Amino acid sequence: QVQVAESGGGLVQAGGSLRLSCAASGSIFSVMGWYRQAPGKQRELVAGITIGDSTNYADSVKGRFTISRGNAKNTVYLQMNSLKSEDTGVYYCRVTTIDGEFYWGQGTQVTVSS
Repeated sequence: QVQVAESGGGLVQAGGSLRLSCAASGSIFSVMGWYRQAPGKQRELVAGITIGDSTNYADSVKGRFTISRGNAKNTVYLQMNSLKSEDTGVYYCRVTTIDGEFYWGQGTQVTVSS
């Protein structure tokens, strides 16, 4: 049974930093990623990382956010620097198994005050 759990959200002032963590279990994960959903908007990809550590980022976060995986490859982190009010939203971890199935975490709230 695959389980996904995020942590690390919170309230931060604009220009500040937060680090999100996501721990997954129950399979081997080929891709792990972070998505976010702002109020009234669709969920969007923020950053993703493969099991080979290839990464991709949304244009809006390039140069500010860094995604990485733990040594055991079942944990993914999102280091968020220079946060802006438009980064506010619920951040979700999504993992894809080597069989091509994907699972979501329950989400963690990030609020950036201006």
